[in-house]
Amino acid sequence: MASCVRDLVRDQVGRGWRVFVAGDPGSELAAATEIAGAELLGWQATRSPGASVAAETGQLARIIRSADPDLVHLHSSKAGLAGRLALRGRLPTVFQPHSWSFEAVGGVVRRAAIAWERLGARWAHAILCVSNGERERGVDQGIRGRFTVIPNGVDLVAFPPANHAARLAARSRLALGEEPIVVCTGRLCHQKGQDRLVEAWPAVRARVNGATLILVGAGEDEQVLRERAADGVRLAGHRVDIADWLAAADVVAVPSRWEGMALGLLEAMATGRSVVATDVGGAREALEGGAGAVVPANDGTAFVDALVQRLVTPELREAEGATAIRKARAAYDVQTTLDRTAALYQGL
Repeated sequence: MASCVRDLVRDQVGRGWRVFVAGDPGSELAAATEIAGAELLGWQATRSPGASVAAETGQLARIIRSADPDLVHLHSSKAGLAGRLALRGRLPTVFQPHSWSFEAVGGVVRRAAIAWERLGARWAHAILCVSNGERERGVDQGIRGRFTVIPNGVDLVAFPPANHAARLAARSRLALGEEPIVVCTGRLCHQKGQDRLVEAWPAVRARVNGATLILVGAGEDEQVLRERAADGVRLAGHRVDIADWLAAADVVAVPSRWEGMALGLLEAMATGRSVVATDVGGAREALEGGAGAVVPANDGTAFVDALVQRLVTPELREAEGATAIRKARAAYDVQTTLDRTAALYQGL
């Protein structure tokens, strides 16, 4: 989500718009906001709903009044909750879930989240989904609103196609060997499903000699994953050279439990890597046509089988990588995403 907001801010400042970002002053997004020439308005909020919602909503209402914007774009569930309660449709409002709140919870909390999304939809002039799958999951839960689908996009300059020579060069820069490598990028957390990969890795390694799994990213699950990591699993930590790690990979794994549309999946496609992903929001529509494999979200055996098939079949992964490059360039250029978002704003 932060990457998407960063790209929007840079683009909109470049259009000559005055842009405010309300968020955590100590975050990387805050730094990127100021570098881009936008104005940061400090808003402290927890990730999950709770007793703090009333105070957070009041603070956000005051921030919006002071900025006096023409339009408000609310990113992710917490801002969507506080912002829609604060505004109640009084200003043109875009709500972008970045995956639905109810997908992260179960039981009574899930039912409450669905009920809120049904109510809150009336206070959004546009509900911006990043994939058709994300929109369909909302509709399936009875959310009736003014939906717009604008897929996530990838910076095709920052993530260029990486051929065999580029793979070898990236491995040299990263001090990697010639072993079969699967890379998984993203925040280390329950949603992204890295624990599933770590649990499954011995089964992959038993069938592919020397296979190595590299988790690139940081997050709340990092320590637990380090403790569970078996032979052949490496945690690279927080990195800014994501393009190099993708270029070094033979296959990229996206084992998420839920998504809107994973940006890491699109970055892997642009790089020309075969992708194995769980069947969550956006994966099937991005990979259809031969850009990789989509497996059931809870089928660890199918995920292992798909990884092994590609690790031992170079011609398959190379063909899928070539298809992935074509699809990324045709459908997932970030500039198209930014242009369509700007057009949505202007229409409102």
